[in-house]
Amino acid sequence: MAQDKLRVGVYTTTHGVRGEIKVFPTTDDVSRFHKGLPLFIDTGKEEIPVTVESVKYFKNMVILKFQGIDNINDIEKYKGHDLLVSREHAVPLADDEYFICDAIGSTVVDENGVTVGTLKDVMQTAANDVFVITLPNGKEALFPVIPDCVKDIDTDAKRIVVHVMKGLLD
Repeated sequence: MAQDKLRVGVYTTTHGVRGEIKVFPTTDDVSRFHKGLPLFIDTGKEEIPVTVESVKYFKNMVILKFQGIDNINDIEKYKGHDLLVSREHAVPLADDEYFICDAIGSTVVDENGVTVGTLKDVMQTAANDVFVITLPNGKEALFPVIPDCVKDIDTDAKRIVVHVMKGLLD
């Protein structure tokens, strides 16, 4: 089942005393944050709806101010929690793009249809993403997400076709 909300950042610390927060973005498109954007603070127990009032950029961080939160004491308690966006407010995807959360749990098969394992996680590196695949024996294998290795990703069918390059399953 697809998640109805996607993580776009992590609230790292407060910024000043007027309710602004520093957010580490976990989205490919940092410019996706804008005034009026509805977000949710995921406390682990509930999702608190907030609306972006202002956005500033500082180094690798985004500084957000939410409507109705004008005091450090009203926002500080949520430090360390994820910021989520609903799918309807998510950045539109190109034809060859997908949300990582939609690929997790997919069955991974080779070009002959033989099951290799299940996609457990996706590591994002500077060079390319890397699939963490749990093999039937419980071990893990790392597959670089490059055209020579990953042939097809079908998030609707929860199926990924890979070319098993020499050494990947050793």
